Amino acid sequence: MAEERFSLAGKVALVTGGAGILGQRFCRALAEHGASVAIVDIDAAAATRLADAIHRETGRRALPVASDLRDPEQVRRMTETVLAAFGRIDVLHNNAAGKSADLDAFFAPFESYSLQQWREIMAIDLDAMFLVAQSVGGHMVRRGGGGSVIQTASIYGLVGADQRIYKGSEYNGRPINTPAVYAAAKAGVIGLTRHLAAYWAPHKIRVNALTPGGVESGQNDTFKRNYANRVPLGRMAAPDEVVGALVYLASDASSYMTGQNIVVDGGVTAV
Repeated sequence: MAEERFSLAGKVALVTGGAGILGQRFCRALAEHGASVAIVDIDAAAATRLADAIHRETGRRALPVASDLRDPEQVRRMTETVLAAFGRIDVLHNNAAGKSADLDAFFAPFESYSLQQWREIMAIDLDAMFLVAQSVGGHMVRRGGGGSVIQTASIYGLVGADQRIYKGSEYNGRPINTPAVYAAAKAGVIGLTRHLAAYWAPHKIRVNALTPGGVESGQNDTFKRNYANRVPLGRMAAPDEVVGALVYLASDASSYMTGQNIVVDGGVTAV
């Protein structure tokens, strides 16, 4: 049946940032399509709650794994924990990203942005991508090849942020913007994806990027209106509208796709 191309039955998927706003939807979608899921997140309690809910709702096995992905040793232990539990990893969704404990520093103007803050964000948004891909991809190579790696990027790794969107815009009650460090990191994710796609092609490991546009998640009405005015489809995305692309990339339906970037943005980067 055609639907079998999208089945993940018998596969093991590892999702970093799995307890986050989009991560929760991604983990649920993978489980709903048949995969066992390792939910990796720095928030152990949130990962455990999600794992319990997924098992309850889908009957699939879900393993919470707490890990600070900025630490190479913790990344190594995370991979070993998942392999000890499931025996293999077929799908890696390299999805973790972060802001900062100091939002004033995170949203500071470019002209006064601190190098310390820049390095803190790069450590999770790009360095951790490298560490996790190295660790899990190394397992895929050692076991004889095969597997799908999906890395979450952003439209701001492709285009500059329109500063007009942010006039009067807030997220959870505070003014926001898109810092240059975020854009630089996400552009790096796309570059890393293409490099690894070519590098691991002899091992039949596919590597693709998934790039969401703006997703509703706590922005004020001003931001939603400003952003929607830039989108050909006229609105922000709902979180569930991104998961179909993930399932496609994780499944055999995309068996001849590698080194690509699937953009789910309502048409923002088309105009």
